[in-house]
Amino acid sequence: MSVFSLERDLEFSHTVVNDVGLPYNKALKMEGLEFLSHISDNSIPVCFFDPQYRGIMDKMNYGNEGVRQKLRAKLEQMSEEVISEFIKRIHQVMIPSGHLFLWIDKFHLCEGFGDWLKNTSFRIVDLITWDKQKMGMGYRTRRQVEYLVVIQKEPQRAKGAWKKHDIPDVWSEKVKNSNHAHPKPIGLQKELILATSNENDIVLDPAAGTFSVMNAAIATNRRFIGCDISYGELYGIN
Repeated sequence: MSVFSLERDLEFSHTVVNDVGLPYNKALKMEGLEFLSHISDNSIPVCFFDPQYRGIMDKMNYGNEGVRQKLRAKLEQMSEEVISEFIKRIHQVMIPSGHLFLWIDKFHLCEGFGDWLKNTSFRIVDLITWDKQKMGMGYRTRRQVEYLVVIQKEPQRAKGAWKKHDIPDVWSEKVKNSNHAHPKPIGLQKELILATSNENDIVLDPAAGTFSVMNAAIATNRRFIGCDISYGELYGIN
């Protein structure tokens, strides 16, 4: 039997039960773990998570950082323990065979991040390299790519859970210049949402930055739910 399918057959409730009436398709300013505590278990098919990890920031001190790097250093950083807690809670709210898209840099890719997935049934099923088409900073080689780890909740399967088969594992997309410390490629996010969800499904992002995932979800006729702790404060966004 082929593992390929053009249909996504995962079933779940289209209503996210929460006790504070969290709205869809709105940029919420809220602490992520508190936000996740209001989302019902086994209700989310797709989640994006871009941790504000401390590790690489401790190593970056070139003396000529640009605006984005300085802004990123001002963001509230997540410890390894906090990241693990985020992933544990994301695991709880996701449906079986749902997908988590986790952004990491080469530091964490090389050092390993397996501890973040402990005490969950999450398994790594793929890796996408994003070529930003713009050279960044670096002690030796200069960074031009970021990595998106594709993680699936048990049971792991492709057929019926992933319906697009033309997404390359090296994705080239240049994002528009902005003051945001770490903008993400909306084109790639759209393709991944299309691959792992159906229309009217719910897409989650508990650390949403400038809410590019929300824009991608709305553009693909999905419903977004998510928040960011610092939304608007550093970037002049209302």
